[in-house]
Amino acid sequence: MLNIGKLQVNSNFLLAPMSGVTDYPYREIVKKFKPGLVFSEMIASRALLAQNSKTMKMIKKTDNYLSAVQIAGCDPEIMAEASKICEDNGADIIDINMGCPVKKVVNGYAGSALMKDEILATKILESVSNSVKVPVTLKMRKGWDDNSLNAPKIAKIAENSGIKMITIHGRTRCQMYKGKSDWKFVKNVKSNVKIPVLVNGDITSKENLNQALKDSKADGVMIGRGSYGRPWIFQELFSNKKKFKINNNYKKQIILNHLQLSLDHYGKDIGLKSFRKHLGWYSKSINNSNEFRLKINQCTDEIILKNLINDFF
Repeated sequence: MLNIGKLQVNSNFLLAPMSGVTDYPYREIVKKFKPGLVFSEMIASRALLAQNSKTMKMIKKTDNYLSAVQIAGCDPEIMAEASKICEDNGADIIDINMGCPVKKVVNGYAGSALMKDEILATKILESVSNSVKVPVTLKMRKGWDDNSLNAPKIAKIAENSGIKMITIHGRTRCQMYKGKSDWKFVKNVKSNVKIPVLVNGDITSKENLNQALKDSKADGVMIGRGSYGRPWIFQELFSNKKKFKINNNYKKQIILNHLQLSLDHYGKDIGLKSFRKHLGWYSKSINNSNEFRLKINQCTDEIILKNLINDFF
């Protein structure tokens, strides 16, 4: 159980926001395995103001499930307006991105670049918190680099600005995704605020889930890349079984369901192309997966693709 402002969440295992991954079809699949919350992929606040069909598809409400929309930007007023649009379209939570390390994002002074400008970061946190009635949360890293590990300080600023939960990815921006996530550092943030703090990064099994919670003293976890090709990881972490195994036929049905959701959401052409990366993850470490991936990457027909999935899985 997790309380985020006045919102009560049934599980403290949450699906992380991931660009190009946690779209509506993927959120619909993951929710079957009962995470506490599912997060949208990161969405540019300026793009939300235009309200074009592509952007509005990105914030489509996950059916009958608690869902958060993550926004990125560097203008407090635009971030506030974007938040209102998300709230009006059914978002249960607005999440502010101060963790994205990608060059094109930080070059626009958004994402983890905001950790270098605490004054601007404060303005954004206050502006978004004051603009909506739903809880606002924050996701960030340890800091920009090893010489500026200011997450505990920003966490306190965030709490004072009305932020209701903080997630810390245990790397600096300059680390990108190299090295290991520093779960112990998250304890520094946890001890500095009273609101819930979640630990994120490299959580892929029960063993490292327990270690992450022990090291960080966090109130819960946010799972990102650990769910690639394993949307059932949330059920796996809840399971009392020492070795969790998903039925092969059920796995195949999940994959076919995911494909159909992608086709329905995007249309045939984009739906097939966007689903290929997921198929790559679903097939990883299975015999002849390289040959299978070669076939699916050349396939442009949904019937043939479904047959390939049926044969392979």
